[in-house]
Amino acid sequence: MTGYLILFVYIALFIGAYTLVQVVRRSRAATQDFTSLKTVTFGDESAIRSDRAASVISILVIFLIWGAFTGSKLVPLHVPGPFAGDTSFSYEAVNAAGETDQATVSVIVHQVGEDVEAPEAAPGDGFAKDDAATVATWRQVLIRANRNDEGRTEEGFKITAIDGQPIAPGEKVSVEDGDVSMTAKGSLNFTPHKGLQMEPIWMPSPEAVAYRFVEIANEGYQNFTLWEHLGWSLIRVVVGFAAGAALGIPLGYAMGLSGWFRGWFDPIVEFMRPVPPLALIPLVIIWFGIWETGKIVLLFLAALWIMTIAARAGVSGVNISKVHAAYSLGASRWQILRHVIIPNSLPEIFTGARVAMGVCWGTVVAAELVAAQKGAGMMIIAASKFQLTDIVIMGIVLIGVIGYGIDTLMRMAEKALVPWKGRF
Repeated sequence: MTGYLILFVYIALFIGAYTLVQVVRRSRAATQDFTSLKTVTFGDESAIRSDRAASVISILVIFLIWGAFTGSKLVPLHVPGPFAGDTSFSYEAVNAAGETDQATVSVIVHQVGEDVEAPEAAPGDGFAKDDAATVATWRQVLIRANRNDEGRTEEGFKITAIDGQPIAPGEKVSVEDGDVSMTAKGSLNFTPHKGLQMEPIWMPSPEAVAYRFVEIANEGYQNFTLWEHLGWSLIRVVVGFAAGAALGIPLGYAMGLSGWFRGWFDPIVEFMRPVPPLALIPLVIIWFGIWETGKIVLLFLAALWIMTIAARAGVSGVNISKVHAAYSLGASRWQILRHVIIPNSLPEIFTGARVAMGVCWGTVVAAELVAAQKGAGMMIIAASKFQLTDIVIMGIVLIGVIGYGIDTLMRMAEKALVPWKGRF
């Protein structure tokens, strides 16, 4: 239910933010430039630019939703959280003689991790005696409400109602601050209202994740510093990607320029292309072991087929009129390769490189889940074994940030090395 609510809130905020930004922009002077004067924008990539306002608002919305559903102190608004405090409910019991009596159960609902003792309850008059218990938020407590009652062992003794609501074994009723259910043996289970916030073990607050980041950055984790974990993952990715590109690009060029090479290697490439790298982990472990060689080989295979296809597509996509023009000017085959084929295929290769690097970055994390002493994936899997969700989320955030940084650097490199992309 909470997941559907989060999705609904996100969609509502998306629509609301879009409407607000459009209203603000329309109230200002309209921008007169080439893009604004276009009458046809559908399918025209040059007419669609990333809206920076939307990017900033998107990040803020995700942060606000995260904080609102985790009770973060960094955001002003929260969805209803779990009940905490003192509460009570009454139950009605019937003894063997058919007499009825009522008693009250007082419950202290405290935060997870706190050590609270149940207060002593005055027994009261009658055969049904008052009781007390404690329970942590998001938890439930078994209350043997009739353990103090007189005649509880006699046949016919039973609890018949909770706060005036009839109840029987296997049934549940709602009380002011939670729900009470009855077990098959007549005991009562009290579950305080959980609200809509997520329990920290499932989703910690942003400040809890930030605290873990500072702690691990200063003290390390599993005998290695945070930077060693991230550094080793980066090294593995760079080496595996470089090896895959070093073989994949020449192979792709050969397949794009030679029918024999294409016919020979096309079945292999097309067979391996849809095979996910993670499916190769058992075979790589058998052949190369669980240490660094196996991880590098797995990343090499993850990048190889993507770079091969990208280079082949780049060669095949060169405009034939450019090749004919070069031949008419007396260019040799080597000159055509150097001055026509390679420059015109580089944009496609850079696109493939970005995809391959992303696949390698995701694959190295999965590879480190299998067997590794250091690395981002190892850090995540070690934390998950002890249900340290804050460390797991911290690792996921760092992986995403580093992956985004790698992609940004590759786009900058593409812009610097291939300035003619989209111009010719």
